[in-house]
Amino acid sequence: MFTILGPVASSSKWRGSSSGDARRREDAMDLDYDFDDEGVQKLTSPGEIITSATQFMRGHGTFVEDNDVVASLSGTVERVNKLVSVRALRARYHGEVGDLVVGRITEVQAARWKVDVNSHQDALLRLSSVNLPGGVQRRKLESDELEMRKFFEEGDLLVAEVQPMHGDGALSLHTRSLKYGKLRNGQLVTVSPVLIRRRNSHFCSLPCGVDLILGMNGYIWIAKHVAENQREGEEGFDAEAVYSNKNDDIDMETRAAISRVSNLIRVFARHSIPLTDTILAEAYDWAVQQETSPSDLLRIDVGDSMVARVTALA
Repeated sequence: MFTILGPVASSSKWRGSSSGDARRREDAMDLDYDFDDEGVQKLTSPGEIITSATQFMRGHGTFVEDNDVVASLSGTVERVNKLVSVRALRARYHGEVGDLVVGRITEVQAARWKVDVNSHQDALLRLSSVNLPGGVQRRKLESDELEMRKFFEEGDLLVAEVQPMHGDGALSLHTRSLKYGKLRNGQLVTVSPVLIRRRNSHFCSLPCGVDLILGMNGYIWIAKHVAENQREGEEGFDAEAVYSNKNDDIDMETRAAISRVSNLIRVFARHSIPLTDTILAEAYDWAVQQETSPSDLLRIDVGDSMVARVTALA
């Protein structure tokens, strides 16, 4: 016969034994003086004690238990004054008003487009939130709604700004500035949104003749350089090209530069290094000095050497 025994109460907590908790508390005490002002501290995992709740306040990605601030997800520990939070390593984009994002049209609906912005649901771009060809500011007519696919159609890439969210949490976008709109003459690279830091301008120009758009949602657009007057709608601006689907002729040197920058971004993303125009320019100079082809940058040994060299200079 079998005898079924009842459950035995355990004095240890879900995070581990008391001795394990004691060891984690000792490790957590080190964090009190090991935080840096830049915000990035170290990797943590769910259930790991970060620091004392009597000295710090809990933020996103943490909870308080037994006077300890404990991580509730895997990510990097960040501190702002006395606020401690955990930023997830792999997470969908959570938009904020004013963010610059790069997206792809997924569906054309009545008087609006649905846009993939690497979020939990597609963002919405309304017909009333775009510029008509020629930059004309006027009320949108029914004829404009019938010709929506002349502006954006499925698969088109665009850069836009986030407006206040809808009630269901979907992001609202607008492209009413001439520096926003359809993207051409380049390549899209996707990284984790945590690698893109908020900055004054997300439009960057590298010395190699390549322009970058660092979308806060982790979508990065790399294209041939466009003069400032053409980008902002000043003299020489081609209004009819705003919604054109034809790419310009791109010489082989520019194509190689775009490919090299794209692969540099992939290497930095593989090493979870935040992306800036400065670090990409330094990496590009290193690749040129080493006479490294764009494809060779994806080799593990070459990529590791490049990252070690560039981070040592930072």
